[in-house]
Amino acid sequence: MEKVFPSAEHRFWLRHIQENMKKQWKGKYLRRAHTDCLLNNLCEVFNSKLDEGRDKPIITCLEYIREYLMKRLCVVQKEIDKCEGLLTPTATTLFEKIKVDASKYVAKYNGAGKYQVASTWQDQYVVNLNDQSCSCRFWEITGFPCRHAVCAIWDKIENGENAPHVDEWVHPCYRLSTWKAMYFNKIDPLNGRTMWPKSDCPFTLLPPKHKTQVGRPKKKRRRGVDEPNSQAGRLSRKYLAVTCSKYHNKGHNSRTCKGQGGSGEVGGG
Repeated sequence: MEKVFPSAEHRFWLRHIQENMKKQWKGKYLRRAHTDCLLNNLCEVFNSKLDEGRDKPIITCLEYIREYLMKRLCVVQKEIDKCEGLLTPTATTLFEKIKVDASKYVAKYNGAGKYQVASTWQDQYVVNLNDQSCSCRFWEITGFPCRHAVCAIWDKIENGENAPHVDEWVHPCYRLSTWKAMYFNKIDPLNGRTMWPKSDCPFTLLPPKHKTQVGRPKKKRRRGVDEPNSQAGRLSRKYLAVTCSKYHNKGHNSRTCKGQGGSGEVGGG
């Protein structure tokens, strides 16, 4: 959308994410969360990693999750140790693209911390470096200075004014130091069941009598009432006519085919 229609407004459908978050996080902190991630892929990937432990007893399931997270934190820490610079690798890649786009703009200073930034596409925005805002609202929403803001920052630096490096204008949540702090704490390994402390309970707690449920056990998570039943990206086959792969006729498939030819008549025999 941005390449084909650079001046068009483009919005995302965020109701699903909002429904998942509004029960626990409320108020301005949810509305002002700095992120460029407009999908819930992170939690979906995490859920997919728990499929093998989802149908296990509660302690076994929790142990599966603990061991997975312990290994995951170790893998991420190895990647962090390889990184250098102010921003994380992903943030650096995203911000470099913004810098490339910013080179196509021209900034004009008004003398009071505000800039008028325009390009050859005749799109024009107002950048306020004092408030760290832009009329395109990209900076306020994501925490990344937009291409208009980067152009204004470059103009400020070129004119000899005392201004931090352009990377330092990025929100601290994208810095490498913040990433290191997030993964500083680790999950400790545990001893086996034979070394667990014994319970002081005077009687033995027995599990409830097992009863095999009818049908195949379910491993997938339960969908919310506002979620569609079909998977995202797949069209429903509810109103599609079945086509036979043998004779390409409508109304039946190859398994139930009784020899219908091109005329649609049932063959003899």
